[in-house]
Amino acid sequence: MASIKTEKHEAIVLSSQSEKELQKQLVEMVKQSPMPDDELLQNIGLYLSSKNLSRILFFYEIYQKILNTHGVVMEFGVRWGQNLGLLTALRGIFEPFNRHRKVIGFDTFGSGFIGVTEQDGKAGKIKDGDFSVSDNYDAYLSKVLEIQEALNPIGHLKKFSLEKGDGSKTIHDYLKRHPETLVSLAIFDFDIYQPTKACLEAIKPHLFKGSVLVFDELCDDIFPGETVALRETLGISNLRIQRMPMTARVSYVVIE
Repeated sequence: MASIKTEKHEAIVLSSQSEKELQKQLVEMVKQSPMPDDELLQNIGLYLSSKNLSRILFFYEIYQKILNTHGVVMEFGVRWGQNLGLLTALRGIFEPFNRHRKVIGFDTFGSGFIGVTEQDGKAGKIKDGDFSVSDNYDAYLSKVLEIQEALNPIGHLKKFSLEKGDGSKTIHDYLKRHPETLVSLAIFDFDIYQPTKACLEAIKPHLFKGSVLVFDELCDDIFPGETVALRETLGISNLRIQRMPMTARVSYVVIE
């Protein structure tokens, strides 16, 4: 299993060796792009693989499902923050004046997994500290999201929050500070059992008919803990667990 972990931060990547080599080539081509700086971001689609684009399309479709619901977006397990950036951009496109559609990210923003248990199995050989990020990454991500907001209407109002620490604890801190919270969309990407279960239990009173839950590792033998956590909190027999054809692993539930 060690062979499928990244060189830094011990994230799991299931790409073949040939795919990894091609991806390295693309990274180098981005770094060495002959495009002028003021045109590079406008042409970033040149470097998107079908796999990476499929995730963007997935969240585009998911965002359509919450447009007529009220409430915030929460992501549990942010890592580098791509989803937060996508959601901020989608808000800017579809509901630029909705100041209530806050985007809140929960992550250790540094130390990686906290609380790996026996429910997480042995297939992935995961341990506390895996999936870490660079030191002080939350400060960098916050600056990126500030710029994203400033490029959209009502940019003077901050509509995102990064909750740093053990998510199973920071979720309670956040909800205590914000008892008004309605959760329109919750994205679960902690991968492991304990924080997933804790956060599912914490947000249950803040869910409503139409709330959307997204899961990145359901029915995944490498990360069984996420499925166990869902089964023990909401049950699965009464849930319609759906997926979209453009992505293999991501699934979602609409509360009915």
